[in-house]
Amino acid sequence: MRALRFKTFGDPSVLELADVAAPTSDEATALVRVLAASINPSDVKNVAGAMKQTSLPRIPGRDYAGVVEAGPSEWIGAAVWGSGGDTGFTRDGTHAELIAVPIASLRRKPQTLDFDQAGSVGVNYVAAWSGLRAAAVKAGETVLLIGAGGGVGSAAAQIARHLGARVIGFDRQPPRPDAPIHTIAEKLIIGADDLPAEIRAATAGRGADVVFDLVGGVMFRSAVASLALRGRLIEIAATGQREVSFDIADFYHNESQLFGVDTLKRDLTESAAVLDLLTPMFIARDLRAAPIEATYGLADAQAAYRKVAAGAAGRVVLRPQE
Repeated sequence: MRALRFKTFGDPSVLELADVAAPTSDEATALVRVLAASINPSDVKNVAGAMKQTSLPRIPGRDYAGVVEAGPSEWIGAAVWGSGGDTGFTRDGTHAELIAVPIASLRRKPQTLDFDQAGSVGVNYVAAWSGLRAAAVKAGETVLLIGAGGGVGSAAAQIARHLGARVIGFDRQPPRPDAPIHTIAEKLIIGADDLPAEIRAATAGRGADVVFDLVGGVMFRSAVASLALRGRLIEIAATGQREVSFDIADFYHNESQLFGVDTLKRDLTESAAVLDLLTPMFIARDLRAAPIEATYGLADAQAAYRKVAAGAAGRVVLRPQE
């Protein structure tokens, strides 16, 4: 089969299109023909060597949608989708014509999503759901999304609305016009010099019950200072700096809580359990996949990776069969 592969870490130029042995199925493993597989920023970081668990050589890619080619009879020909924090890191990933996945991880693709859309849902929506669930967001609470215009921010905005929360968005730059945050957020703050003051003003002085910091690092102190009494802070990234500081006395006096969420800790089967929870929302159209900005065949994968590395506003999808 044809697959994208890297033998050394580096920029997208280290990616090569190779003919490799096709994976096989067995009593616990199915074989899926990949029709669409998005490229996530974490895939770019993986190729660059930022993920210490990755072993080489490796086929990258976390998200996929396709058709089951080998496995249990009831699954043959089924349209499926999936994502995993192991794929592309400790096991070969989705940027190939075929991928072997645990039968236990197979999930049928919602008919409301085409293959390109389904193949670009995984990481963003698993991260958004896992974060909001960790913080136990409830109806009527105020959720602040820092980095609201990005992929996880768009997913989190929709899920928070589904849960009945009030959403406030913040981003350094205006999100693209079709970003969900525009129609969901009660208030969208762009580039504030004093974000906590803006949040206090928007919440009658209370602050946000939940802050989902999708930026991390450089935004951590602002995120902590935006919390209401007994507020919960979710961190999934460390942009700009890995080490942060805050006033621990203020933190415990406010009875704040801090949650870390890492989708890399959820393998294909664990991620499938999250997709089970999201599927009814996609079928009901309470959730919508992010806009597809561009699609590429495997032969043009280096250009696709560079587009993501440059900060593509929409989803970039590989179509391995092209």
